[in-house]
Amino acid sequence: MNFTNKAIFLACSLAISGVSAAQEIVKIGLTSPLTGSQAQAGKDNESGAKMAIEQLNRSKFTVAGKAVTFQLQSEDDQGDPKAGVAVAQKLVDSKVKAVLGPYNSGVAIPASKVYNDSGIVMATVGTNPRITEQGYEHVFRLDPNDNQLGGDMAIYAAKQLKLKKIAVIDDRTAYGQGVADAFLKAAKANKIDIVSREFTNDKASEFSAILTSIKGKQVDGIFYGGYFTQAAAMKRQMKALGLDVHLLGGDAICNAETGKLGGEVVNDKLYCVQGGTVLGNKTTEKTFLGDFQKIYGKAPLTYAPYFYDGMLMIAEAMKKADSTDPAKFGPVLAALKYSGVVGDYEFDSTHNLKNAPVTIYRFKDGEPVPAPLN
Repeated sequence: MNFTNKAIFLACSLAISGVSAAQEIVKIGLTSPLTGSQAQAGKDNESGAKMAIEQLNRSKFTVAGKAVTFQLQSEDDQGDPKAGVAVAQKLVDSKVKAVLGPYNSGVAIPASKVYNDSGIVMATVGTNPRITEQGYEHVFRLDPNDNQLGGDMAIYAAKQLKLKKIAVIDDRTAYGQGVADAFLKAAKANKIDIVSREFTNDKASEFSAILTSIKGKQVDGIFYGGYFTQAAAMKRQMKALGLDVHLLGGDAICNAETGKLGGEVVNDKLYCVQGGTVLGNKTTEKTFLGDFQKIYGKAPLTYAPYFYDGMLMIAEAMKKADSTDPAKFGPVLAALKYSGVVGDYEFDSTHNLKNAPVTIYRFKDGEPVPAPLN
């Protein structure tokens, strides 16, 4: 190689090295049920996160003057605590900087220790209060907890629907038990008679024995703490048994999948509660909904906007901290005030949202729509 070729080779090598040094690949983990009965919810979460990451990468995002490219590593936790812990360790080993999820409280509670002990920021939509009661520095909740969700649903049942006698069923998951417990406590405080507490599981499809027992107690409502697959089946079986009473539930049944699985019966006396306000009024909300529809060919379910907002919040915290190190951007995230698609985010000292709004929905044409207030 002559002198001229050596010089060119050296210059090219330095240029390539300079580009490499000025760019950072930042891995972000996502943990949700991507297979099984809750896969539609998990895929929806993933779609929201992907949309945010693609937006950030198109914007030529920088941290401390260095170009950052985000890469999403999605893992299927199956909605199962043991699988969720294994996923957590896999994401830790992959050296992700932050994790979006888990979706299920029962997964989030044990997995949060793995992420926190490894110094990785976890932003979950799990609603069981225990997630943040553990006092973990790196764990954040992006939505209202069960106390808010179940409590507001109970108040609506008492004040708006004027229900007097209710049976409570839960699926024995951390989410189902948590939101049912919160509903029960608030219902009693609002002078609703809880005539029975029944239990099933998150894989069940047959509820006729429980519903027949409840029918004999002459209730005017049932609260179900669990997920959309079971709620849809339960509502169909209520119809078949002539149990013409209200079915109430939490945020995990507040999506169009309930309508698809339940059919026309969901349009009659089915109510649910969800964090945030009704999307579609503000420009940012319309833009998100339009872009989501364009990319995925359908409207988002419950939590895609939260995963979208969560990713953008994490990126904003990195930018403000001038670092992609969780030890540095984590405290910035804790103090961050951020206006997202779902609403305004600000965390309290336990990393729960301050002043998190909730909305009560009923179903119309298989879709959740805001419930009327008398």
